[in-house]
Amino acid sequence: MSRPDSVRIRSAEPSDAGALTEIYNHYILNGAITFDIEPISVAARREWMSHYAPTGPHRLLVAENDGRVAGHASSSKFRDKAAYRTSVETSIYLHPDCVGKGIGRRLYQALFDALASEDLHRAYAGVTLPNPASVALHEKLGFVPLGLYREVGRKFDRYWSVRWFERPLP
Repeated sequence: MSRPDSVRIRSAEPSDAGALTEIYNHYILNGAITFDIEPISVAARREWMSHYAPTGPHRLLVAENDGRVAGHASSSKFRDKAAYRTSVETSIYLHPDCVGKGIGRRLYQALFDALASEDLHRAYAGVTLPNPASVALHEKLGFVPLGLYREVGRKFDRYWSVRWFERPLP
């Protein structure tokens, strides 16, 4: 997976569950960008995928590079209360071999382009610190910092802080 010009972005399909699980489990085991601490099963990832649709405010997009899943970006329900329905929380995960190649920016931008026609007002994203690449990606795509949750999560025997960002939509 090396050529960003061969990237194809599409809605996630059930057959992507294995690849998405592999990518996510990599970050569970090797990083603090997710606060999950135990690897998840493909069945659990399939259940998670069932909350997304090819249209509407809750989307799950996949980037393919050279025919393999390179990563995914999603927009999820921000909070349960009805008044929050015009806000979404976004996230992005890339296969480790695809980081730093421009794929993440294309994938995230495709998500925001897909959301442009939805009745949405704001997108929110949390970034575990330190993560200068993710901070830079979010800022390049119009996110601005909102605040910091200091030492909000404990993983790998240390506490991690999360910086929150917001972006207007469309």
